[in-house]
Amino acid sequence: GELESVARAVGGIDAVIDPKAKDADTVALVQYLAADQKFEKVLDNQQILREPIVRNGRQATVGYEPDVWKGWE
Repeated sequence: GELESVARAVGGIDAVIDPKAKDADTVALVQYLAADQKFEKVLDNQQILREPIVRNGRQATVGYEPDVWKGWE
């Protein structure tokens, strides 16, 4: 789905997880799950996603990346 597409574009599911998220317990748990389980847990706990997630076709960024976005224009 959408999360898998973004994760592929940015280098994997770990790149979309915010290590500084307020829900530190879920972030810690996700680190020890297998990849397919990580997707499920992240979908169920979207508060641990890094933001903003910005897409441009197959390209995507996670976090504030204005220099990358300018290159998309």
